[in-house]
Amino acid sequence: MGEFELIWRYFAKDAGADPRVVLGIGDDCALLAPRAGFLTAFSTDMLVEGRHFYPDVDAQSLGHKALAVNLSDLAAMGATPLAFTLALAVPAVEPAWLHGFSSGLRATAEGFSCPLVGGDTTRGPRTISIAILGEVAADRAPRRSAAQPGHDIWISGRLGAAALAVRLIDGQAEATPAEREAALRALNWPTPQVALGQALGGLAAAMIDISDGLAGDLGHILERSGVGAEIWVDAVPAAAALATQDEATRLGCVLAGGDDYELCFTAPPERRGAILEVAGALGLEVGRVGQIVAGAGLLYLDARGRPYRFPDGLVLAGYEHFG
Repeated sequence: MGEFELIWRYFAKDAGADPRVVLGIGDDCALLAPRAGFLTAFSTDMLVEGRHFYPDVDAQSLGHKALAVNLSDLAAMGATPLAFTLALAVPAVEPAWLHGFSSGLRATAEGFSCPLVGGDTTRGPRTISIAILGEVAADRAPRRSAAQPGHDIWISGRLGAAALAVRLIDGQAEATPAEREAALRALNWPTPQVALGQALGGLAAAMIDISDGLAGDLGHILERSGVGAEIWVDAVPAAAALATQDEATRLGCVLAGGDDYELCFTAPPERRGAILEVAGALGLEVGRVGQIVAGAGLLYLDARGRPYRFPDGLVLAGYEHFG
């Protein structure tokens, strides 16, 4: 099977059906129709076998996750998905793998109204690179640089299940069968919080998706905004899959584990009611876990406002690709 037959067989189905796509797969460039008064949001992510996913991961879930992590970036900008491109390297043409991967990718694309409009394929170590486009009203896009002292720090959902899954796969932890299943699902089938991100437009000041761990990702906001933060450790909700883990494992997964793809955002205190209202309307959980302060750095506090006493040897640092 040649490159172009591969593209048309597995990835070009229904291409161009979205009315926003003037020209989709098949030309040198795709053509999209922008809306007046909106900014274009653009992001790209690369997934490399052995670094970002295990070689034996289910191909369908990988197709879903490859697009979901990019949709999560749009969510952090409060953007509506428009379209995406796919650059795919595979070591060989494997019809069963390609069918599973493309079906997972297509289902997620359809679920979020985000069509595939182009890309490239080649032979090589299995690598997936997606570039995604969205749109957001100019006055509703959060910025990492917009956090201010006095702002609340919020997160969506519950953290740590995906990080636990990695530890379970690597033999660094044990869990009940139900907890293992929940953790693996969190790792392989993340849900990008696109609807919440859109609803928070105009409410959230700074926002980021939690892909490399809460400590590391919140740190990006603090650095860009030139502020510090206090995190109330006991207020950060842990995923149910962590129920039987020891304190060090639980805190490591919740505060520094990656692959959560929930949202972390800041907002003035007077917006608390509106934030809870939009989350409730979507049936989603959000919670205040700290506050922005003047200065620099990240301070972890217990329920009494004292510095949190972590287990010996626990290091909280976000995922680092070149670490």
